[in-house]
Amino acid sequence: MTEAIIEMEELAKQYGAVTAVDKLTLSVPQGEIFGLLGPNGSGKTTILSMALGLVSPSSGSIRLFGRQMNGKGQALLSRVGAIVESPAFYPYLTGRQNLRYFAGISPRAQQEEVEPLLEQVGLAARGNHKFSTYSLGMKQRLGIAYALLGQPELVLLDEPTNGLDPAGMAEVRDLIRSLGQGGRTVVLSSHLLHEVEQVCASVAILSKGKLIASGRVQDLLRQQGAVRLRTTDDAAAPGILSGLDWVQGVAQEDGYVIVTAAPERSGELTRALAQSQVYVREMSPVQVSLERYFLEVTGDDDQGQEGQHGS
Repeated sequence: MTEAIIEMEELAKQYGAVTAVDKLTLSVPQGEIFGLLGPNGSGKTTILSMALGLVSPSSGSIRLFGRQMNGKGQALLSRVGAIVESPAFYPYLTGRQNLRYFAGISPRAQQEEVEPLLEQVGLAARGNHKFSTYSLGMKQRLGIAYALLGQPELVLLDEPTNGLDPAGMAEVRDLIRSLGQGGRTVVLSSHLLHEVEQVCASVAILSKGKLIASGRVQDLLRQQGAVRLRTTDDAAAPGILSGLDWVQGVAQEDGYVIVTAAPERSGELTRALAQSQVYVREMSPVQVSLERYFLEVTGDDDQGQEGQHGS
């Protein structure tokens, strides 16, 4: 069984009358890229801030690397790299000078790491340019290099592609994929459904501070599978299939009957229809996206747009 590198139990954070995080119980498995997915106000940044000891929980507990976070959590945090909100660098220093400065004040980093990290994030050729001249994508990549100083076992990234153009987003996504190699755990906070689907092996879906669903992306999508049918009586088929207790929904769309059920139960669908003298003429699985799953479990048709920011 995969060990959990972060464990949160009944974790909550109140800001006056506002509940930012509502009794969250969640485990992040070691050695993979894990997504925190949710729209603005879902509590993603607050969760990361509590994991880093930047914000104190109102109640509940956090364990990192199997040990309780408390007043002596600095020893645990030395094994963590992070970007929460926008990384802060000195604009009048070059990218290389910024990394060297932060390596110098970090108890776990070495100056020898700077050049390999600049190479890793694709900034070796621009390392001697001032930070103030960097594009937003370059600034984000330098922030990731900063998070990697000291070779952390766990990396927390808060909206690392926020505000980037499509090319910049693709570059940062590729970089994040590479970070998950070699046993390192990466937690990616994002409001972009397709980003999480492309990069993350597992995901926690958040809405208004509450955990709505969590698990491996493939498993979650399999649970929300669908099948597209044409039958000898498409008018009667929905009523027949709706009566099956394991069918989650039936709809008619573009001349097809769309049945929300696991594709591996297709034989049972065919048998149920045949028992009512309705026969399948055409059948194919429907590829369910994370966006569709998100809308199903949150019941919110306004989310999943790239223009919205998570918090």
